[in-house]
Amino acid sequence: MVHAAADTEAYRGRNVIERGYSDVKQWRGLATRYDKLGLTYRAGAVLRAISQWLNHLV
Repeated sequence: MVHAAADTEAYRGRNVIERGYSDVKQWRGLATRYDKLGLTYRAGAVLRAISQWLNHLV
């Protein structure tokens, strides 16, 4: 049953990552992906991450 325990731990890790992406994708600017340049999209992703981080500080 060592394999089942490892799968449980892997699932927990994946779940945390998926929830993080879900929070980011809720932001309309990132969900619609209207930006033509990857640099602009990345700037939006960083801006969203900063705004989430600031919300967790309060």
